[in-house]
Amino acid sequence: MDKTALFLKCVSFTNSVHRVTHELTQNTKSDSITQVQYNILKHIAVNQPVTISEISDCQHISMPNTSRELKKLSEKNLIEKIHDNEDRRKQYIRLSKNGETMMNEAFACIQARFLNRIPNTSKEDLEEIDRALDILQTKLFY
Repeated sequence: MDKTALFLKCVSFTNSVHRVTHELTQNTKSDSITQVQYNILKHIAVNQPVTISEISDCQHISMPNTSRELKKLSEKNLIEKIHDNEDRRKQYIRLSKNGETMMNEAFACIQARFLNRIPNTSKEDLEEIDRALDILQTKLFY
């Protein structure tokens, strides 16, 4: 297998993922939060509970800016901080009930758009897509 060709195919694929992600998520965030805050909430929703450093690393935001945004989200009652029972210095972040409600509404909109992209997809193709996503998740996007 030509690894350069595979790399170029991967670049094209990730570009398509970004384009479709933009199409699926456009105008789904609440007007009460910024895009950065929405991205943080989305990360928490998919991976919770998470640490502040995990958010910082994954969202490419400095630790001070991450802490500041988390403080704003906490003031809006969208997240909760929980302390590790074994190491009280370590904090985990998860969505509050209000945060879960907000993200469930956004995900419902995204899901409707996703389903609109695949209305005539056969059961076999859906199963193949599911397998492909599993392979990508375990072999490339781990």
